[in-house]
Amino acid sequence: MRKLLLFTFVTLISINVFAQTDSNMGIIPAPVSVVKKQGSFSLDKTVVLVSADTANSRVADLLNAFIVTKAGFALRAGKTIMPGSKAILLTSIGADKLPAEGYKITITNKQFKIVGKGAGLFYGLQSAMQMMPDPIQKGSSVVINAVEINDYPRFKYRGLHLDVGRHMFPVAFVKKYIDLMSQYKLNNFHWHLTEDQGWRIEIKKYPKLTGVGSSRNGTIIGNYPGTGNDNIVYKGFYTQDEIKDIVDYASQRFINVIPEIELPGHSSAAIAAYPELSCFPERDTFIGDRTTWAGSRKGKQVQQTWGVYQDVFVPSENTFNFLEGVLDEVIALFPSKYIHIGGDESPKEFWKESKFCQDLIKKLNLKDEHELQSYFIQRIEKYINSKGRSIIGWDEILEGGLAPKATVMSWRGIDGGIAAAKQNHDVIMSPSGPIGLYLDSKQSNSKDEPTNIGGFSTYSIIYGYDPIPKELTPEQQSHIIGVQGNVWTEYIRTPEKIEYMLLPRMFALSEIAWSPVARKDLKNFAEERLPLHLLKLDRTTTNYWIPTPIGQSEKAMTGENFNFALREPIPGSRIYYTLDLSRPSINATLYTTPLKITIPTGQKRVLKTIVVTPGNRTSVVTETIMNNGAPDEKTK
Repeated sequence: MRKLLLFTFVTLISINVFAQTDSNMGIIPAPVSVVKKQGSFSLDKTVVLVSADTANSRVADLLNAFIVTKAGFALRAGKTIMPGSKAILLTSIGADKLPAEGYKITITNKQFKIVGKGAGLFYGLQSAMQMMPDPIQKGSSVVINAVEINDYPRFKYRGLHLDVGRHMFPVAFVKKYIDLMSQYKLNNFHWHLTEDQGWRIEIKKYPKLTGVGSSRNGTIIGNYPGTGNDNIVYKGFYTQDEIKDIVDYASQRFINVIPEIELPGHSSAAIAAYPELSCFPERDTFIGDRTTWAGSRKGKQVQQTWGVYQDVFVPSENTFNFLEGVLDEVIALFPSKYIHIGGDESPKEFWKESKFCQDLIKKLNLKDEHELQSYFIQRIEKYINSKGRSIIGWDEILEGGLAPKATVMSWRGIDGGIAAAKQNHDVIMSPSGPIGLYLDSKQSNSKDEPTNIGGFSTYSIIYGYDPIPKELTPEQQSHIIGVQGNVWTEYIRTPEKIEYMLLPRMFALSEIAWSPVARKDLKNFAEERLPLHLLKLDRTTTNYWIPTPIGQSEKAMTGENFNFALREPIPGSRIYYTLDLSRPSINATLYTTPLKITIPTGQKRVLKTIVVTPGNRTSVVTETIMNNGAPDEKTK
């Protein structure tokens, strides 16, 4: 017991020292400028919280609530700073000289000053809270190094996406998602509300969208095409009152909510509700031979598996009237400048078969079905523009000609973003694949990783990405307005799994979205700041992916002698290992000193490790194969 208490005490001391010695003061995303000064500010019960501007009262309340929760005491509020007293000062004086969303923090022996206005002051508060040691002994003072911080974002658009079409999540969790975003200075929540597998937003003019379109009769089990069907009805949607609540909650945290209404593809749920929106209303929904299915196969059905489907909106006047009615209610709910209209993965086969579509192509003097899609998107854009809003679409909207004022979200790599920027259109970079901004991919090669879409994306891969393509001229680069990470939920059913897929990758996303390239430092991020933020998560109920031991690689190694100097990825965690092919657990060998391993000629060994956090959470098993000329056969 004494050893455990001593270990805990030493860990807490090292954590607090760690945060103070870090060149970025433990802040994620890294600020533009951090200049440490001599001295420190001691936060205790004698400190007065000064905020003369009533517009800053909410930020003052948030700070005081944080101090109460962490330190066990509240600060006295005041309008002015008394001579000789210690104070935390929140002010907008001087904020007009700062860049948009910028803030300045100045800490001396007597004063902790945050300058900012609106979002800037709020972001200054987030940085201030991150600088404070965690945990804090109740009732004790909090010592913070004197420093001057000047900070503002690199990109004005810093986005995170959530797909609720495949699986949806409680309002309380959506708010938690927004809280996480705000704490790390992300400012656009892209809410993917409609899909082939479910329509999730109440539209009062068209009640069948939720009465029929929000429910599917079952869901495939495992990866596509599935090993079976669970035969469980999956349904749900957000009421307009719930949406208003979430939009208001986000706005208080300086987050804009961008709704996505998919068109003309990914529209099976809407077509199931209103079959006349299809080119062929009389046809049953196509169900592939490899698809496991639950319930009726007759008529139009909400899809039960993942993929891309041929049955898309017909570009008729009835469809446009329907979509305008939907968009009227969406625009009334969301004050966002942007409305996302999808535009991706819309097959053209039904349009090719349809006499109506072919006649329309001839009537409009269009070249082909790609230009028909461009016509479709431009019709919608014109309507949305008439309401004072702008559209965002996935990069397929480039095909057949880009809508005049559209912003492009580049997801199929970076080429779509480059092409759009060269046409002087604004671009949000959100590439899938090896760049890693699709957060439904696996985070390691461990067999323990949960079911996922495939692909490979780690926080370090994301951290290494620069959203500004070097192929562009400076003028063209100015059209890259931001970057976004996407969470698709085909294989994510629960809030806990979203958290696992999101964290810590969201931390890397926030830094590439906010911090200047010159301030990026992967070693500082991964080995100094990230461990502190993960330790804070470890003390909560929030789930997260636990990093592998620092110093261990998943790549196979060749040779005779190997040295492993490992470090725990989270302060206070423990590393256990095996070399006998068994699965490591707390019953395996505890790593305490560097390993020196010699492999006889013609043999191989496998180093397997797990990390156990202070909160007793266990990482996936990481394996490193060491081969000294053994035959190339599968290691058991």
